[in-house]
This record gives sequence, C-alpha cells and structure tokens, in this order.
Amino acid sequence: MSEATPPTVSQVISAAVGPVPEGVSLPTPPSFDSADEERRHRKEQLAAGFRLFGKFGFSEGVAGHITVRDPEIPDAFWVNPFGMSFSRIRARDLILVDHAGNLLHGERPVNRAAFVIHSEVHKARPDVLAAAHSHSLHGKAFSSLGIPLDPITQDACAFFEDHGLYSDYQGVVDDAEEGKRIGAALASYKAVILQNHGLLAVGGSVAEAVWWFITMERSCQAQLLAMAAGTPRLIDRETALRTRSQIGGPFAGWFQAQPLWEQITASDPDLFD
Repeated sequence: MSEATPPTVSQVISAAVGPVPEGVSLPTPPSFDSADEERRHRKEQLAAGFRLFGKFGFSEGVAGHITVRDPEIPDAFWVNPFGMSFSRIRARDLILVDHAGNLLHGERPVNRAAFVIHSEVHKARPDVLAAAHSHSLHGKAFSSLGIPLDPITQDACAFFEDHGLYSDYQGVVDDAEEGKRIGAALASYKAVILQNHGLLAVGGSVAEAVWWFITMERSCQAQLLAMAAGTPRLIDRETALRTRSQIGGPFAGWFQAQPLWEQITASDPDLFD
C-alpha cells in the first residue's frame, strides 16, 4: 500500500459533504467506559455483520466466518459457531476462541478453517480488530482468474494498491502454515483475494471489515461484467490513489457501513438477544 498519510475524520467528512454547518453533526465510532460495554458492542456488531452476509446471499453451506478480537483478551476472538446459519446468529450465540484453538466461551465448536485463517491473520496484524471471509459468488468467481482488481470504478479504487493476492490454494484450509501464508499475502492491506477460494477483508472494526468485504464483492462483480462486455478502461494511477484516499480509509469504511447497520438492526432486532 502507498505510504500516503490516511485522511483525518474531518477531512473525510469535508470531502463527502463539504463544510458542516454549526450545530450539525455526523456519527463517529463510539467510545466505551468499560470492557464489558465494548465487548457487548463488538458482539452485537458481529451478529449484525452475519445477518448482513445472510441478506446479501454470502452463505455457502457451513463456509464463511467473521471474527472480532475480545477487548480484554487480544489473542482471542469472537466468531460464529460452526454450522449455524448467518441469518439466525444472535450476539449470545457467538463463541470465543483463543489463538491456540481453545474454546473459551460457548457451547458449539469452531469451524477449523475459521480458526486456522483468522488466528493467523489476527497474529500477523495486531492493528486489525475484525476479519471477514466467505465464499460469495462473484468473489470466488473472480478469484479463479488469479488477478487483482483493476481501478475501473470509483468503488474499486478503495482497493487500488491496497489488496493482496494469495495464489497457493491447497484445498480446505486446515493447516496453520497455510493460515500464515494467507496472513503474509494480506500483508498491510485491507483485503486479499484467495485464488480459487474467495475474498478476505479486515478492518479496525466489524463495520469496516464487513463493508470492505461487501464492496469488494460488488467490485468483483462489476469487473466480471465489464470484462464480459468488452475491455474496461482503467482509471489512471494518480486519480485512483486520490480516490482511495477519499473513500478507502478506516473511517470511510466504518461510515459507509452505517446505513447497512441501520437497515439490519431495524429488520432483525433479535440479533441483540
């Protein structure tokens, strides 16, 4: 990824809406008075993320997982229980697993691939709080090409020179060494294309990671459609980098997810149970 300094929250807001009049405010990421309060928030966000994955049709049998670090145990993460539908997951259903694979909380097992991939991603990226992966239709179709996303749309520019490509598919991920290689391919990027497999996106919050996954899946779909219709015209590098600085930072990722959170929490209030 380019070493350009990420824009501040105020710069992102200014670029999106212009000067904000006095007395007018926009939502910003929450702060918490206790670890228990923050844990509850992270789990609710995680349950909402799974419900969104269900709404978008990202499920494929028992494949797919989203994780978020525990605020008090940084080497442990909350994840979906193995074999449970994305569309039914509630905050209380989530399980807590440490980086050694020990179940710290919950009554159902963890998906082995979820543990192998996410434990190594979280180890490799201490700055990452959440990671999202599934076998979404357009993501896995695009991944079979073994190429990166091109800057052919404004939305795809969020990933310009900011996503990796893991090309060493060896079947269902059940080996820690492959998890390490995936973490290495992710490097310092916000996402990685897993060849012949699917997409993985990360962020400083569940909202950010889930948004990057959703918009990356759509960008894969857009590029597949464009390539089927003809030869897409690329956005030049300078413009692509400038656009990434406007829409590809952590706050932009978190903020763009907010309409989805409003939708899913209104339609699926039981996720808070």
